[in-house]
Amino acid sequence: MKPGIHPNYQPTTIRCACGAVIETGSTKQNITVEICSKCHPFYTGKQKLVDTSGRVDKFNRKYGIK
Repeated sequence: MKPGIHPNYQPTTIRCACGAVIETGSTKQNITVEICSKCHPFYTGKQKLVDTSGRVDKFNRKYGIK
């Protein structure tokens, strides 16, 4: 790698609006995010499926899922 052209990679803290703190490495210092894997509905299991014209039911019947 050429010297002097790469950004400085350093330890940093990522803070979420829910209060979660993640220690990682980045080229930026003290990153703030609105949503993380601890509060995102997809990862917490609180996500609601929007059934558009019975697609979920049709899939479940097709593959025998109860």
